[in-house]
Amino acid sequence: MTFGGAGRRGPAADRRVRALVGVLACLLAFTPAAGAPACANDEAAAPRRARLRQAMADGRFIAYAPTSITVADGRATPASAASIRADLLVLRPHFDGLITYGARNGAEAIPAIARELGFRALVVGVWDPFDDGEVEAALRATRNAPGLVVGIALGNEWQFARRPRAAELAARIAALKARAPDVPLATTEPFHVFDADGAAPLLGTLDFLLPNVHPVFQPWFQRAPTATAADFVANVLARLAMRFCGPILVKETGVPTAPAAAGFSEARQAEFYRALGARLPPTGKRAFAYFAAFDAPWRVADEQAAPGYHPEEAHWGLFDERRQPKPVVAAIPPLASRYSQ
Repeated sequence: MTFGGAGRRGPAADRRVRALVGVLACLLAFTPAAGAPACANDEAAAPRRARLRQAMADGRFIAYAPTSITVADGRATPASAASIRADLLVLRPHFDGLITYGARNGAEAIPAIARELGFRALVVGVWDPFDDGEVEAALRATRNAPGLVVGIALGNEWQFARRPRAAELAARIAALKARAPDVPLATTEPFHVFDADGAAPLLGTLDFLLPNVHPVFQPWFQRAPTATAADFVANVLARLAMRFCGPILVKETGVPTAPAAAGFSEARQAEFYRALGARLPPTGKRAFAYFAAFDAPWRVADEQAAPGYHPEEAHWGLFDERRQPKPVVAAIPPLASRYSQ
């Protein structure tokens, strides 16, 4: 989603392309990965990851972009602090962890408001990891909320969108470690990017993985039982764990609630998350975030890498654009008492 960056293509700088690799990706998820995991620095990174692992095991994350951030013609309408507060008040009874997409366009206010409202974990997103100003905003949030920020995500599908080469992104992340030695660093890519030959140098710079794993873009999705989609997510994580030994937190997975002709509905969204929760109970090694917090109608008109009309992009939310809950919210188990408000 282009939540954090005006003029950038969306988090799925094109989700349709994923269907082209869908058959291969499905097979890969069920077959052994070649090579050894990037574990050389695992023991040294363990202290940085401790709070992240605890948040993954004991809390519940949701991928969040403010409802008042919109992008049209490459220009972002910044989010207001009041709107962010209203968003987070709706989310807090059900979630205690947030994963954001950017640290600009008003999103830099999220950490302070989240801390005030009792959120317990925040992965700060940086839309453009080569933007020094945005990186500094994320680092400032980390310094100002040391008990809240459990990680920084540097980039959202940058490699998939063919912006920098993997080596350039890896070098940038490695350089930033010196500026944030106590904070785990990650980047977000569709899972097959992390699983590709040649991904090892990038994996070696990361403290945790933050992949996007969308079964709805696999060619079998409409015909398959919902349990198969949940199995797919769990199997993808098992495969990635053969390449990477740190924590793996799925940033995006889920089912849009429309259009019905594509096999999407509110009932199937709720069914998917029930199945995924049973198939992938959270631990400090593997967990998933709910995606996304709110519907974003403007996404239909946002720039797409593939031509055409993509109405499903407006309907990923667990809440609609007016912050009203969909049926899936009632199906989410209560938070553990020590992590509730």
